[in-house]
Amino acid sequence: MRTTLTIDDRLLRQLRQKALDSGRPFKQVVNEVLQAGLNAPPVGMREPYRCPTFSIGALAPGVDLTRANQLAAALEDELLIEKLRQGR
Repeated sequence: MRTTLTIDDRLLRQLRQKALDSGRPFKQVVNEVLQAGLNAPPVGMREPYRCPTFSIGALAPGVDLTRANQLAAALEDELLIEKLRQGR
């Protein structure tokens, strides 16, 4: 079916370049791009990103993860004290 569209200049250049690069007719590229856009799931309907998790193995004896911030602070303090002793 024939129709008349007003296409943004930037999009027109991209479509023409895609047609040239692929060696396909312009109208075929336009139809494929339109179909892909129509088939894409709506932005709000996409599955949320899931961050993979990994096991860190068994904890060392005496390590309580509920006090992880305290542990990190203590380790940082030890490192700082050692650097001060070495004069760095």
